[in-house]
Amino acid sequence: MARFAQIVSTGRYVPEKVMTNAELEPLLGESVDQWLIDNVGIRERRLIADDEVTSDLAVASALEAMERGGVGPEDLDLIILATDTPDYVSPGTASVVQYKLGASNAGTFDLNSACAAWVIGLDQASRYIATDTDYNNVLVVGAYGMTRYVDWTDKRTCTLFGDGAGAVLLRAGDKPGWLGGNMHADGAFHDYMGVFIGGTVAPTGGPDSPRQVLEIRKRFPPDTNNKGWPPLIRALMQKIGRSVDEIDKIYFTQLNLRTIEYVMNDLGLPHEKTHTIMDKWGYTGSACMPMALDDAVVEGAGPQPGDLVVFCGSGAGYTMAASAFIWTA
Repeated sequence: MARFAQIVSTGRYVPEKVMTNAELEPLLGESVDQWLIDNVGIRERRLIADDEVTSDLAVASALEAMERGGVGPEDLDLIILATDTPDYVSPGTASVVQYKLGASNAGTFDLNSACAAWVIGLDQASRYIATDTDYNNVLVVGAYGMTRYVDWTDKRTCTLFGDGAGAVLLRAGDKPGWLGGNMHADGAFHDYMGVFIGGTVAPTGGPDSPRQVLEIRKRFPPDTNNKGWPPLIRALMQKIGRSVDEIDKIYFTQLNLRTIEYVMNDLGLPHEKTHTIMDKWGYTGSACMPMALDDAVVEGAGPQPGDLVVFCGSGAGYTMAASAFIWTA
């Protein structure tokens, strides 16, 4: 009998601390509020608490998804954590999440493809479920604590990023579920944006060690996602034998509202078929798509059974990924 990965539940966590655009202005010495609203769609963001770490965000979102999906920690077979802000360089933070959840039967691994990682995690989880009967309940979590690495005097970064986590529970079923995925990368952009300190290129250590901070060293072309997302999605639809106009819901990386509007127009899809959260939570990287999905579900604007749902994300590197599901939750 064929096995398919089905999304059965969602969850999210946002830290309590709010920082508005207006609160950034004294730090930067200039007005940024209205520009951010008009050009990016961000009004405020959430900041990880002093006593929180990335694994805490992941666990909180995972517990919500597990409760809604009716599974306990012992039922999990695999935990995939999508993050580029781990608790440690090594070991993987997914192991910390497993320990904090008490999911002693679950295998774990971290996935770092910057902000595309959660979509790639969905792809990986779906393939495990489809090909191996040992994997029946898989948790895919995106967690992001990037404000720990933000320079609050750098308006190119501190204006965008926020913290949070989102999770989905995938379960094996006898009908789709997951239909297919698509990825693309352009490594020529690997040194444009990132946290470049702390790896083998520039290890930390000692009193004169440079601080680990998020840097934009080169400027991405402003239309990178405008040009990248539509072909990726069209190729995925061709791969699974569907047309773009059959898409019922589509969720994007929540970096820029204007980019999402442009791409929806390019695809010929009404804006009601997507959902955005950057206005209230800022840009939460690998966590933003599951957070947007969960927010849509909670608000009653999420997918309905039988809907064709597409996820499309991109991140520094430059990496893009898309995945398609029939909604069964």
